[in-house]
Amino acid sequence: MTGQILGGLDGDAHMDDNAAIRINVGGFKKRLQSDTLSRFPETRLARLLQCQSKESILELCDDYDDTEKEFYFDRNPTLFPYVLNFYNTGRLHVMGELCIFSFSQEIEYWGINEFFIDSCCSSAYHCKKMDQGREVWDDRSDEGSTTSSFDELLEFYNDATKFDKQLLGSARRRVWLMLDNPGFSVASRIISVLSILVVLGSIATMCMNSMSEFSLMDSEGQPTEDPRFETVEHFGIGWFTLELVARFLVAPDLLRFFEHPLNVIDLVSILPFYLTLLINLVIESSPALANLGRVAQVLRLMRIFRILKLARHSTGLRSLGATLRNSYKEVGLLLLYLAVGVSFFSVIAYTVEKEDSEDLSTIPACWWWATVSMTTVGYGDVVPVSIAGRLTASACILAGILVVVLPITLIFNKFSLFYKRQKQLEIAMRSCDFDEGIKEVPSVNLRNYYAHKVKSLMASLSNMSRSSPSEHSLSESIQ
Repeated sequence: MTGQILGGLDGDAHMDDNAAIRINVGGFKKRLQSDTLSRFPETRLARLLQCQSKESILELCDDYDDTEKEFYFDRNPTLFPYVLNFYNTGRLHVMGELCIFSFSQEIEYWGINEFFIDSCCSSAYHCKKMDQGREVWDDRSDEGSTTSSFDELLEFYNDATKFDKQLLGSARRRVWLMLDNPGFSVASRIISVLSILVVLGSIATMCMNSMSEFSLMDSEGQPTEDPRFETVEHFGIGWFTLELVARFLVAPDLLRFFEHPLNVIDLVSILPFYLTLLINLVIESSPALANLGRVAQVLRLMRIFRILKLARHSTGLRSLGATLRNSYKEVGLLLLYLAVGVSFFSVIAYTVEKEDSEDLSTIPACWWWATVSMTTVGYGDVVPVSIAGRLTASACILAGILVVVLPITLIFNKFSLFYKRQKQLEIAMRSCDFDEGIKEVPSVNLRNYYAHKVKSLMASLSNMSRSSPSEHSLSESIQ
């Protein structure tokens, strides 16, 4: 019995109220009265008084000395005086120089609730804990960003090693790097600039072709396309097709080529032209299928997707895509807030305006008004006329500002994170040099291999001094 061990009591399983126990906290020794501890029965030291065996004692402390009848705790002795003060006064006090997280973990170990922190320290304690929590979250976000960058760079380097097993691998790798990394070399920059000009020219001709000043009529009075615009269109299609075919031919893995979103965008940008060409040939051979001409007109409008090709040359657009892909929860939250607000204010507007305004005589019409107002667009095509309606509109606009701002802040923070990561990744990729070739490395841990071989690439991500990898470090990683 614990009581028998500690107090030398025959037949009594518990200690006397005046009995004392000896504790040793990391070398700090102290005798504590059991009546002092029993005032807080939920704490760890008070629970020792209820132990009935040595096994139950060792569940609460790290060791127990039968000879000295001493409990040992492997804890920080500098923080234990705060625990002793708690048992004596019933309140916790926190000094300004303490690490808040260490103190929080320590009192949690001793079974003391934060509720016992005195009012003089409570406000500062919780403020510091919240600030520390934000810093930890930011550090984890940055760490996650860096880890993700490392993984992407490792994937990039792994793709580059696949060329060593292919015919003309070294030449194909140089072409692949030139096409897929706009800033890799002077030639890649020239190709990137030319590609951007072709995209912008294609979009400009599509817009100008819709203007009456540039419209032409054929002999039958039907609108036809300006030959100059048609020439620009054919040149653009030829360039986009050549670009896609070249990327496909030098891709490290042909089977996974279209798994990359940018390659899918390249395909979608030229597919409408060839489908339209095929439909026109079918219509010419079978006049009964003239209705397919409407499909061709829809396909022509899909040329606007070529603007997405700029994402290959723009860090901001790629970061925006990554942000939207990883912010579906925030976007869903934004849409939910807007849906609730639109539904609420549209019903109120209908109730107060149905007799005064014909434009707000139905709830669906009020949905349009509430959507325009909550998003602070304010077309002005539908407006309330009564005093109650204008008050409702004011509340709707103010609520819209709050509803939109809250999730947008979260999305913007993610965008900043992805943009920073993308810039670091591009710098690392541009500093890559494969001129010496890459040896086959079977059964080697890719992370270890990557850490040695591209040590200079990591410098831009970890602010380390740049140093080129050597064959010695490569052999060490293989071993």
